[in-house]
Amino acid sequence: MPIYDYECTSCGHKAEVMRKISEPNVTACPACGKETFAKQVSAPSFQLTGSGWYATDFKGGQKPEAKSAEAGTTEAKPAACNPGCACH
Repeated sequence: MPIYDYECTSCGHKAEVMRKISEPNVTACPACGKETFAKQVSAPSFQLTGSGWYATDFKGGQKPEAKSAEAGTTEAKPAACNPGCACH
């Protein structure tokens, strides 16, 4: 469920509101009660964590094939799997 930034144009109150995309926008300010609470344009943010493809394959900015080529080998080695992975 996305989190949206809202700001009241009357009192300046700011808040983050978690809403479904299909739900209507919030218009009543929770601080002053006026119908001037508007959604703001903001950049989305997320963080990849764990030992998935980002950490094992692309974190250094190079593709796995490029790393293998630099080491003098011609075949790419697969990334190490975690116990219980679903790739094998």
